[in-house]
Amino acid sequence: MAEILTPKPAATVLTLRDDPAGYEILMLRRNLNSDFVGGAYVFPGGGVDLDDAGPSAQALAIGLTDEQASAQLNLESGGLAYYVACLRELFEEAGLLVACDEHGDPVRLGEPDVIARIAEHRRMVNSREMGFVEMMEREGFFLDLRGLAYVAHWVTPVGPPRRYDTRFFVALAPRGQIAAHDAGETVADTWVRPANALDRHRRGELEMIFPTIRNLEAIAGFTTTGEVFEWAATLTSIPRIEPRIVMNDGEVAIFIPGDPGYEG
Repeated sequence: MAEILTPKPAATVLTLRDDPAGYEILMLRRNLNSDFVGGAYVFPGGGVDLDDAGPSAQALAIGLTDEQASAQLNLESGGLAYYVACLRELFEEAGLLVACDEHGDPVRLGEPDVIARIAEHRRMVNSREMGFVEMMEREGFFLDLRGLAYVAHWVTPVGPPRRYDTRFFVALAPRGQIAAHDAGETVADTWVRPANALDRHRRGELEMIFPTIRNLEAIAGFTTTGEVFEWAATLTSIPRIEPRIVMNDGEVAIFIPGDPGYEG
C-alpha cells in the first residue's frame, strides 16, 4: 500500500483590486515544469516556512497576535504563521508588498530608487540569499495583517505527489504597486473578474484545480471588494474540506463532504 502523505501547512491569498467594470482578482500561471499543478492558474501561495512562525515575524506583525490568529483558524497555536506566509508568498510570487510602518501607515513604494531596491530584495528572497522577515527588518517595515480575512480551508486529497493543508485568505492589493510573476515558479500573471475567469476555464482557456474553482465561485457574485470583505466577515465557522478522488465509470470524479458518494 502506498504511503499516505501528511499534508504540509500552506497559505493562499485571493488578492483583489477594484475596477470600474467590477473588481478583479490576481491569478498566476504555474510553471509548466512544476511537479504540482504545472500550467494551472492559481492564487499566490505556498507552504508555511519556519521563519513565518518565528519570533522575529511575530514581533513585526501589526493587527494580530498569534493567539488571535490561532483562534480565527481554530488552532491551539501557530496561526499567525499562515498570515505571514500569505504576505511572503504574495511578495515572492507576485512582487506585491503589503507592509506598514511602525505607526501602522501603509508603506508607499513610489520613488524609483525604493522600487529598484525592493525589486532587488525580492530577487534575493526568491534566491534564498535573504529571508523575507530579514528584508522587512532591514527596511524597517512591519507586516500589515489587518487587511487579511480568512475565508476557506482545503486539504489536498490522498493521491497527488504533494499534499497541502491550505488556509485561504482575501486581501486588497497595495495601491501604487504593479504585480509581476516571478518567472520561476510562475510564468504569467493576469487580473481578471472572477466570473470571467470561470467562463474562460469552462472554455478551456484557463486550467484550474478544484479548490481554485470553488473559491472563485464563492466570490463571483459580488461586484466590489467591499462586498467580498463584508461576506468574509460573516464567516464564523469555516469547514475543513478534503475532497475525495474516485474513478466513476472510467472517469475521474471529485467529491467533497456532503456530496452523495463522498463516504463511499
